[in-house]
Amino acid sequence: MCDLMAHEEEAIQIISRFGLNMGVGEQTIEEVCEAHDVHTPTFLSVVNYKVFRQRALPANIDIETLHRYLRNAHTYFLEFRLPRLRAALIDAIQLEQASNRIPALIVRCYDEFVEEIKTHIEHENAGQYEEHEHDDQRITDKLSEIKNLIIKYYPADVNFPLISVMSDLWHTEQDFADHCAIEDDILRPSIETSRHARRHAEEEETEELSERERDVLVQVVKGLSNKEIADVLCISTHTVISHRKNITRKLKIHSTAGLTIYAIVNKLVDLKSLENA
Repeated sequence: MCDLMAHEEEAIQIISRFGLNMGVGEQTIEEVCEAHDVHTPTFLSVVNYKVFRQRALPANIDIETLHRYLRNAHTYFLEFRLPRLRAALIDAIQLEQASNRIPALIVRCYDEFVEEIKTHIEHENAGQYEEHEHDDQRITDKLSEIKNLIIKYYPADVNFPLISVMSDLWHTEQDFADHCAIEDDILRPSIETSRHARRHAEEEETEELSERERDVLVQVVKGLSNKEIADVLCISTHTVISHRKNITRKLKIHSTAGLTIYAIVNKLVDLKSLENA
């Protein structure tokens, strides 16, 4: 962990958003994550995505751990970075000493950007990711617009505070773009995969035999052939075969003995009737 933090600037930011601390000593990434109850594969997925720009969809994401990371990022934006950047912007463009309206309009444009960020974050915190699905680019474009307004229209000499603000604007733009990309490329697919798996499991748990499939099962456990079952139920042999495949798929039982046990337990057949068959 120490090597990652010492050589990658963005790693410091990432560990803070996962709720990790410095003072890691010689601990490995896994040891540090486990000590803070952070899902290691999720941490590594964000590091690989944000620091090393690995855009492949990661597997084995813990959604709650990723939610925690994103919520901490929201707090960072709202309570630290954006207010600090606004104060620095006002100081750098010398708002109180300006003789024209351009500095005030630049600040106004920044405040509009912040309001959009707040709306974006409110939707995220409420789990309404679809609400701003197409807003991410517009928000980052607005921040880029502020940079362009200063570069093109702010009539003043370049000074150190202004250089620092321009650098902060660029870093904020990139940080927020990465934040949105993590939502779009990691969180949303992980949620959808989880929903799909849950739906599939629910379907398997709740899927029951149809009435006709139960009729076929009864004849199977009585020892009838496919053709005999077709004759008894007045259906085609092909339909019998199809029903038998569905029975096997739903019950995950392949042997006649297993099907017999299922039929007896679920009272589809009487044990005595089988003994007499």
